[in-house]
Amino acid sequence: MPQNPTTIVDELGIALSNFADAATGAFTPTLRLGVTGLSRAGKTIFITALVHNLLAGGRLPGFAPLAEGRFIGARLAEYPDATIPRFAYEQHLEALSGKTPTWPESTRRVSQLRIVLKYQSKNWYSGLRGPTTLNLDIVDYPGEWLLDLPLLGLSFAEWSAEALERARRPGSGKEAGPFLKLLDDIDPNKDANDPDAERLAAAFTEYLRRSREHGALSTLPPGRFLLPGDLEGSPALTFAPLPPSPRGMRHGSLHAMLENRYEAYKDRVVRPFFRDHFARLDRQIVLVDTLRALNAGPAAVADLETALTAVLGCFRQGETNPLLRPFVRKIDRILFAATKADHVHHTSHDRLEAILNRLVANAGKRARFAGADVKPIALAGIRATREGSIVEDGETLPTIIGTPIAGEQLDGVTYDGKTEIALFPGDLPERPDSLFEDGAPVSLNFLRFTPPQKLDRNANGDVVLPHIRFDRALDYLLGDWLA
Repeated sequence: MPQNPTTIVDELGIALSNFADAATGAFTPTLRLGVTGLSRAGKTIFITALVHNLLAGGRLPGFAPLAEGRFIGARLAEYPDATIPRFAYEQHLEALSGKTPTWPESTRRVSQLRIVLKYQSKNWYSGLRGPTTLNLDIVDYPGEWLLDLPLLGLSFAEWSAEALERARRPGSGKEAGPFLKLLDDIDPNKDANDPDAERLAAAFTEYLRRSREHGALSTLPPGRFLLPGDLEGSPALTFAPLPPSPRGMRHGSLHAMLENRYEAYKDRVVRPFFRDHFARLDRQIVLVDTLRALNAGPAAVADLETALTAVLGCFRQGETNPLLRPFVRKIDRILFAATKADHVHHTSHDRLEAILNRLVANAGKRARFAGADVKPIALAGIRATREGSIVEDGETLPTIIGTPIAGEQLDGVTYDGKTEIALFPGDLPERPDSLFEDGAPVSLNFLRFTPPQKLDRNANGDVVLPHIRFDRALDYLLGDWLA
């Protein structure tokens, strides 16, 4: 975490919020789980699958409370904060399980949901009291917003220097070129005016958007530029990085205006997000589209490592003293999940997990030193493919079978969204370090697939969502709280 990210007033507000949570949960404890995802990683799908599997008692052999017969059931409950949007679970499940299943729309703002879990504790002294309940509060927020937190420790000059250094790298010319040209044509020491500020902000936003489309993550901050929500068009989102002025900054200049707006962005957007949501989490899962980065090449892989390191540096990590927990909350477990494991054959799942482990290795050491546990996993919250094999040139190749989304293209073929295909997705390297040693790109046949078109139902008539290693993720995040 950057130094001095919060003020004394912030810390007092966080402590009071935590105390209010503790008072509300005096009889029923509450676990606050943060869920975020970087660049189309499947956050909405993960939360929908999590809630549905708990409500319907899904097929989760690796989730100990359910496998041991101690998990009694779950129900949705009213979230205590009526000012925060509710995660639209029912609508998302309907999209996935309707007559024509589709992937649900991504969420673009903070949303929350409370689910009450009932279970039988395996501790004899707790078991004497009968079934136990736990409030699980799911806090859903965009990963782009998470990457804003390091800005709290950066001045406008420091952020500008970092942003412009990235924009001027040799591989960024195509995306950053128009913004840099506009920057060269504007004198930051001229009188402040809104048209110039708006043109710079628009060009910088377009550069960030194009960078994200090509797999870049660490170039995203400020995250609200890409997901503005209710702030779209506001002065707090109308600034851009500027080079230092050789004559110094003049009061009333364009440079002074943009610096003031940058500081306003930190104080009125980033800091409240940290104080009101992020600093009150107990557990965190970060969903990562690792395959997309691998398919984009070595530069995207290196950029992903940089982004994940920045993400881990943002968390308040470590074990919380039980006596201080009413006032102080820390994240003691962080799960990094490489999603879309159904896009490769199961023989590559362990390799995908090992690659993610390599990407978070350095930052993970710091988290463990602080007292938090970090775990990588390869999973699919909802499995969109099944497996098979094909014979090509006398060689049997493992394949995945599914229906590519309409408009997906591979080897000159454009798919119609109705045709099922068998695809050899390619092999992941056995040694994750090879991705960093020689910079060799990984050749993957990467396509997006439609959701499963026919779902099984359990004895109660609830749909069963197929998954990969989802039960292991739930056990890591919730299992000890349900012991």
